[in-house]
Amino acid sequence: MQAARKALETGKWATMAASRRAKIIYKIAQLIAERAGEIALLEVRDNGKTIGTAKGELSAIVDTFEFYAGAATKNYGSTLPAPVPNYIAHTLLEPVGVVGAIVAWNFPLLLASWKVAPALAAGCTIVLKPATATPLTALELGKIALEAGVPEGVLNVVTGPGSELGQAMVEHPAIDKIAFTGSTATGRRIAATAAQTLKRVTLELGGKSPSLVFADADLEAAVNGALYGIFYNAGQTCEARSRVLVQDSIYDEFVARFGERAQKLRVGDPEDAQTQIGAITLEEQLEKIAADCRAGEKEGAKRLFGGTRVAGDGHDRGLFWNVTAFEADPKHRIAREEIFGPVVVFLKFKTESEAIEIANDSEYGLAASIWSKDISRVNRVARALRTGTVAINTPYAVFPGVPFGGYKRSGYGRELGFETMRLYSETKSVITYVGEKPINPFGV
Repeated sequence: MQAARKALETGKWATMAASRRAKIIYKIAQLIAERAGEIALLEVRDNGKTIGTAKGELSAIVDTFEFYAGAATKNYGSTLPAPVPNYIAHTLLEPVGVVGAIVAWNFPLLLASWKVAPALAAGCTIVLKPATATPLTALELGKIALEAGVPEGVLNVVTGPGSELGQAMVEHPAIDKIAFTGSTATGRRIAATAAQTLKRVTLELGGKSPSLVFADADLEAAVNGALYGIFYNAGQTCEARSRVLVQDSIYDEFVARFGERAQKLRVGDPEDAQTQIGAITLEEQLEKIAADCRAGEKEGAKRLFGGTRVAGDGHDRGLFWNVTAFEADPKHRIAREEIFGPVVVFLKFKTESEAIEIANDSEYGLAASIWSKDISRVNRVARALRTGTVAINTPYAVFPGVPFGGYKRSGYGRELGFETMRLYSETKSVITYVGEKPINPFGV
């Protein structure tokens, strides 16, 4: 933190020509692309995700750094209308200062890129703390940044327990802004602590996101999309569409098709290119998934398949969980609380208004998918949903250049979009008197 503060105050990065910063950030993207294969494998061995997932993430990481390399030269201020005659006014956008970036274990390098790239583009210095369990690719990012030409002290990577290091970052007066991805409970504590030193805060937190499947949907596409929406990355994603709301007239057919395909998904060795669902990253997370499934059955939700740890084929000692599905009532806890694993809950609705009501009846509001061929309906429903991102006839909800973030207890602030640059910038107003006569307000 002291290194980041010193690097900020020397101004080597903040006052560097934006075009020069852009070239360095673009060089980071190039170096990551050149080493994508080895970095992806490192991520797999550190995190347990499948190699196919990791390779896809590396492509998105490269795109993110390239996007913000371009944004570095476009973080414009504004020329304002004259407030009174003989005056001109304009604004400047300057770095917010030292950024403390704290990222989760489910997408270690991807989430780091969402914070590091815009912070560098805005001229900030950074302290990056990866999750305790998954630090390796963050360390590689630090090395790559130095190789690309980022001055020493501008990007600092510290590893260790969040309860100590993360707390120290949130409390430390050298940090001007915290950018955090993680649980809603931790986000609340960060916001409360950061308020004591008036730090700016961006929070990307939990979710219990819905897929809404209407009777007129392309059933084949909806089944495949809903399948991916929950089981991608073994369900360990904040925007996982873990609630699948299906209109009553197609409910039985949809659930039958979904279940048939879900149970064909390959769970196992993350380094095998044919594997579709890898490991649960943390043992305590696997135990939580198991406890949530037991609680779901106890409260009356009907387990359709899965709900058990994978055994045999050498995986009985690993952290693997079978894909799982429940039928539930919207009031069941399993349909309301984030599980963060390969567990889907099916909910039935009759009308469009009921679907919207069920979807919005959540403390979260991060993402949603809508499946329908009716263009009027999808636009009505998209506007009615209280969620930060709505994906129409697709499970894909996250793209570099498109703002991503949540409503309600899913956090505040946005990442990935150009508007994110404003969250790493301070606005300075400059007012200039241009009249011919000297100002003499008191007339003395």
